[in-house]
Amino acid sequence: MHNVLKMSDTSRSGFLAFKERRSRKLAGRCTPRDADIFWLRFERYFEDIYYPLMDLYGDRSDFSEQIEALFDQMVDAYADRAESLRLLDLERQFTPDWFEHSNMVGYVCYPDLFAGNLEGVREKVSYLEELGVTYLHLMPLLDPRPEPNDGGYAVVDYRTVKPELGTIEDLKALATDLRERGISLCVDLVINHTAKEHEWARRAMAGEEKYLEYYYTFPERALPNAYEQTLPEIFPDEAPGNFSWYPEMAGDGRWVWTTFHEFQWDLNYTNLSVFREMMGVMYFLANEGVDILRLDAAPFMWKRMGTNCQNQPEVFKLIQLFRGLMRIVAPALIFKAEAIVPPDHIQKYIGVKKTVGKQCELAYNNHLMVMLWSALATHKATLLSYVIHKRAPPLLIDCSVVTYLRNHDDIGWAMADEDLAEIGEDPFLHRQFLNEFYTGQFPGSFAKGALFQFDPVTKDARISGATASLTGLEAALEQQDESAIDLAIRRILLLHSAIMFRGGIPVIHMGDEVGLLNDYSYLNDPIKAKDSRWLHRPSMDWAKADRRHNPNTIEGRVYQGLLRLIKVRKSTSLLHSFALSHPMWTDNDHVWAIGRDRPEKSIMLLANFDDDWQSVNADIIRNGGLVGHVHNLLTEDGSLNISQGRLYLEPYETMWLVGDE
Repeated sequence: MHNVLKMSDTSRSGFLAFKERRSRKLAGRCTPRDADIFWLRFERYFEDIYYPLMDLYGDRSDFSEQIEALFDQMVDAYADRAESLRLLDLERQFTPDWFEHSNMVGYVCYPDLFAGNLEGVREKVSYLEELGVTYLHLMPLLDPRPEPNDGGYAVVDYRTVKPELGTIEDLKALATDLRERGISLCVDLVINHTAKEHEWARRAMAGEEKYLEYYYTFPERALPNAYEQTLPEIFPDEAPGNFSWYPEMAGDGRWVWTTFHEFQWDLNYTNLSVFREMMGVMYFLANEGVDILRLDAAPFMWKRMGTNCQNQPEVFKLIQLFRGLMRIVAPALIFKAEAIVPPDHIQKYIGVKKTVGKQCELAYNNHLMVMLWSALATHKATLLSYVIHKRAPPLLIDCSVVTYLRNHDDIGWAMADEDLAEIGEDPFLHRQFLNEFYTGQFPGSFAKGALFQFDPVTKDARISGATASLTGLEAALEQQDESAIDLAIRRILLLHSAIMFRGGIPVIHMGDEVGLLNDYSYLNDPIKAKDSRWLHRPSMDWAKADRRHNPNTIEGRVYQGLLRLIKVRKSTSLLHSFALSHPMWTDNDHVWAIGRDRPEKSIMLLANFDDDWQSVNADIIRNGGLVGHVHNLLTEDGSLNISQGRLYLEPYETMWLVGDE
């Protein structure tokens, strides 16, 4: 079997040997055209799967047997794929940048909080269409253990939907409806761990040797102690440590690797059977019509003594293998890495140098979110400008990022200490300031949020809170201050303008489009009360949403402003993800400037992070490469306020500037 896989010198014979053994099986289940397409893809991506397979698993004694099973699984998954999805595969292979276009606008929600269940989501698709959504991320919907379950990220069955949400048939019907209306469906797939109630875990608990090898288990504490020397704690308050003891396990008790909570058991990807099981789950969800899989906790998939066991080189080989196999079976599906890591690590998840086109197609632009909130609190774009100058890649190839302001988790101040020091900020004090500002403790703060995972020793913490509350709308409404309300709405729109412009897929967090505030009801639920992240996980307020068309309401002002941004974004090709980014320094610390160069022409963003009028030298327009008559896409008449060589911006105003040659 090893000879079959060696593509370097016998690639053609190796490919033909595999094809001969599987052709009859595939021919009996596919048309000749579809069989030919499969073999063309297999030949094209063979080396993408060969190298990581050999590197990760080539020394295993069961390698040949496992590879045969892996390839049979691939053939079966392809044969099971519906005709409509095979056509979608072809369409997206002809337009591989489909997810990079400026018409991509995302929306993220918990299905139960948004509309009760999956059938309810189907009934609200017209609402998403009206907003301009073309990418819908439904938060965890695969069957989890009972509460507590880390918000649904402790899965019991990957092939079953949470009963309260419906059935797998409901998911398939929803995916079909969305696809017919031009909306791609993103679903969470927890790949680092399962719930301890998962069948694999239950059988490991019973002592079955095969399933004990699906997880990291230890009869004694020596190895866990050694690993703990370099492992951080993800949830130090509620789940300290990285290992949990189960006295009843396998008869005499075992320690199990549990990075997050004791009920989430880390999978052992050194075992090819585990990889094959997860690949089967991916094929299953792809064939149900899912377009994007969010690979939850991807950085943690590989363990190595003496490290923090995150972002190890093998993680990227696993992702390459996932993607290579999926490009053969269901290339319409793409991967999104849930990797909240520094910018230099993010590039590894979407491909850099020789891995371009071999990693995830999407990853989160976490550093943009963090820098935007920092800029809003300080009223200065200094750190934002510096970090993008220093760390952000100027050009992404065959991949993109997801830009966002909020998600289901907290806001962690993931800033490099050296970056803060370079702009004259003390790293510790700056983070303390942000925590005080966004919990409303700092004098003059407009925000209302809450600390998450506060460490009394290090004073480290993260922030929870709804976008509208963090930008001042909640406090302004309590004070019945019309001027403060106006500024809060301006802040909401400024932040959304930034993520709409920056490049990638901008994602709106459910309720932000109508200014939903913090939901304090979670404090009445004993299971949720200790987790402040539920502060920004409210149920959708459809009564407020019904006021979105009335420009005299808060909801209408936020919604119509956001709708304007979306319509302008979709009207121009200049916000396609494939563009050369060039950040610019202005002569005003309150104003952020960044340009994007496309083959057609250039576009520039100017954003004022202050609550007063600000100006910049008007020469920045020409310095940014804009030529001809320059106008602002975000205003009706496109006019600019220029006086005595200065370009003026209103409080929290953003401009999208283009020139007509």
